[in-house]
Amino acid sequence: MAIYLDCRFRPSDRLSITVTGRDCQAISTGEDNLIWQTALAVAADTRSAMPPIELRIHNDIPIGKGLGSSAAALTAGVVIADRLLGLGWKRPRILDEAARLEGHPDNVAACVLGSIVASAIDSGGGARAVRLELAPHFGIGIVVPDFALPTHEARAVLPDCYSREDAIFNVQRAVLLVSALATGTVSAFPTALEDRIHQPYRGRLVPGLNDILKLRAPGLLGCALSGAGPSIIVFYERGCEQVCDLVRQVLALHGHNSEALLAQIAEQGFILEEGNQP
Repeated sequence: MAIYLDCRFRPSDRLSITVTGRDCQAISTGEDNLIWQTALAVAADTRSAMPPIELRIHNDIPIGKGLGSSAAALTAGVVIADRLLGLGWKRPRILDEAARLEGHPDNVAACVLGSIVASAIDSGGGARAVRLELAPHFGIGIVVPDFALPTHEARAVLPDCYSREDAIFNVQRAVLLVSALATGTVSAFPTALEDRIHQPYRGRLVPGLNDILKLRAPGLLGCALSGAGPSIIVFYERGCEQVCDLVRQVLALHGHNSEALLAQIAEQGFILEEGNQP
């Protein structure tokens, strides 16, 4: 299963936005549409005039569920502006602009580059990202519950500061996780998914999360919140996709329906096709 935000666009005499697909009622068709506002921001940043466009959006990404839907929209806006304004930006420049507008590179880096991406903002404000290939015997699923969790609510429960011990704990596991995913080291799990920075505080916002994080089963590498939640990312060994049902069962015990998305890891980031117009 591939989960994408598909945008078809062309210059027009007036702004026209139509939306189909998942959660389409949550996507504005007016001037405040995030894709359009992002394109306008790029135009302003480059002292260019953004022409009105006809934009047709088809969305597969659950909105408000911690799957980076806003980052996908923001990246699309940057790409559309680059194309229509003739900026000729390469992917590193598109990533820089998207990260600047987003405020961090975490999700837009994956949208631009695909696969697994480690990213950061350097001391000069530029985005740095390294793309890694997921070990072929690892699989990733997403369990999406039947409720949304606004990012501002998820951030509000986090503390203003952390202890040195908790910071060291998470740095160690972040390095271990990236190394394990890149090399296919099964023995690093579930330790590599342990966390003291956000999941302990967000547990009360996602019923059943604490029980989900403790799940153990053959082929299950471990679980974690996807982004700020409430979706759960499930790491497993290929052929053991059924472990996602264990997460769904826990959510059901806490009164929530859910679905499992066995998403493919994108081999590249955004795809721009000539003729990809309305």
